[in-house]
Amino acid sequence: MAALVITNAIPVSGSTSPLPIKNCHHYQLTTLAFSTMETTTPSCRPAVILPGLGNNSGDYQKLQITLKDYGVPSVIAKVSRSDWLRNAAGLADPNYWQGTLRPRPVLDWYLKRVDEAVGEAKLLAQDGTLSVIGHSAGGWLARVYMEEFGISDISLLLTLGTPHRPPPKGLPGVIDQTRGLLTYVERYCSKAVYTPQLKYVCIAGRYIKGARFFGNSKPTSQSPVTVESDQTMTEVAVLDKVLIENGESITDVNVIDNTQKSASTANTARARFIGQGYKQVCGQADVWGDGVVPEVSAHLDGALNVTLDGVYHSPVGSDDVLRPWYGSPAVVEKWIHYLLS
Repeated sequence: MAALVITNAIPVSGSTSPLPIKNCHHYQLTTLAFSTMETTTPSCRPAVILPGLGNNSGDYQKLQITLKDYGVPSVIAKVSRSDWLRNAAGLADPNYWQGTLRPRPVLDWYLKRVDEAVGEAKLLAQDGTLSVIGHSAGGWLARVYMEEFGISDISLLLTLGTPHRPPPKGLPGVIDQTRGLLTYVERYCSKAVYTPQLKYVCIAGRYIKGARFFGNSKPTSQSPVTVESDQTMTEVAVLDKVLIENGESITDVNVIDNTQKSASTANTARARFIGQGYKQVCGQADVWGDGVVPEVSAHLDGALNVTLDGVYHSPVGSDDVLRPWYGSPAVVEKWIHYLLS
């Protein structure tokens, strides 16, 4: 079954229309807050935010505030940067060196933090269901959690720049950075679905196109459709590589921001460097991605797959105006409706 892809364009660096920034008030969810909150059921599903590899809980506080502005209470799984050093325990597992590493027990510490956050969010849900927002590795770790702990409390998994697919095997110079973890997830975790009971929404970013380290990158096989930066871009559905826009079918197209096209496709040293990172994830350097994860790796068969133009991978090093990431207010505006429905 082909996945449904939705592409959005948003103003990015160089645009004459800077990203609007909403006025936010400081908000921090604490255990004490639970006892003082009203006992009525919240109008929106509470969300659990799962940090990505190398990130800590504090990196997502601004996203938590933004969600609160939309009426979505949230709990961030408690993770520190030093916690990720626990993964070094996997070096003692022979499966690590064979590229057949499994998530458990090496990632049990993370799954425990997820379970604790889910428990806190359930107090807010009051017998309702939850949304899970997984950033980067937090997205596929959410799938592991759902497989191991169950999905009865979860009605939405929304992933932000998650590398869902393992890199192809046997390609020269390509090494699975997860040492088999993504292969395990793909093989043993439940497939993505989009049903009234459970929805998977996978969001990818098109921040920069990578380039091959040697030689010139060949142009993509799809013809770009440029959009002027001062136009309002609505959601465009792409099904089986067919874009339906205003009743007309256009085959094999990508929608890109006109203001970013020239800079992003330039075969610069930066594009080559980023392309090598893309290659380790998907096996190909000259593809679009969010600067860390290629677009193709961030989508899942069976899910509602969304691509957002001009979106950077991480909250670290991001800027809401010049380099927005998935959790920047103007970007959240593009996907918040999945949490509100």
